[in-house]
Amino acid sequence: MPQLEVDGAALTYDDEGPRDAADVPLVFVHGWTANRHRWDHQMAHFAERRRVIRLDLRGHGESTGAGVRTIAELASDVLALLDHLKVERFVLVGHSMGGMISQTIALAHPDRVERMVLVNSIGRMTYSRGRGLLMAASTLVPFKLFVAANIQRAFKPGYPREEIREHIRASADTPREVVMTLYGAMRAFDVLDRAGEIRTPTLMVHGYHDVQLPVRQMLRMAKAYPDAVVRIIDAGHELPVEKPAELTEALDRFLTTAS
Repeated sequence: MPQLEVDGAALTYDDEGPRDAADVPLVFVHGWTANRHRWDHQMAHFAERRRVIRLDLRGHGESTGAGVRTIAELASDVLALLDHLKVERFVLVGHSMGGMISQTIALAHPDRVERMVLVNSIGRMTYSRGRGLLMAASTLVPFKLFVAANIQRAFKPGYPREEIREHIRASADTPREVVMTLYGAMRAFDVLDRAGEIRTPTLMVHGYHDVQLPVRQMLRMAKAYPDAVVRIIDAGHELPVEKPAELTEALDRFLTTAS
């Protein structure tokens, strides 16, 4: 597995598919406490005909590194990897926190982002009073319970419990310092007032049952985008693993029909 040293972190990544493909590479960015394998279904599908890149963000999966305090710092890591791979123009696909990273890159480097796909993501982290109190209280409980509470509610009701437990175990392997520091970075993230600046053709795919980042928050963001397509799927917050085939189909349609 290749790695790239970036500012004290070793970023593990995959770079697959034909280098001579006519289409620009797809770049997949996972979310908080997840890893690059969230995109296994999409990698298998798209790497047959175009270059596909994914990475474990610092401190996640098989990457090392401490947590950072801003989403912009994670965006810099992604750009460092793409510069290393000599990828100038690309399509960004980001899930949850990965969508925040994607928007940050699109705002800073609009000339490099051909299209963008935001999966269960938003432009401003906002909580209802009730959920704000719940999240504040959850940070006071033991770390594994904090992770379990957040991952459990990320799935649509009725999703197999054993599969949820596997995701809880994997997320709990992310170092506490990384989890809690990036939790703060997400809470501080806010580009909603700049959404109108993002003229990149964008697909927003969201789970109808997402209670982590509710649909209404995504729709508020979508209204501000000059060129956005919205797709709602019968799932929770973890669309890449809950409905991988439907997500891949939505990506495929967007990439082959948008102009």
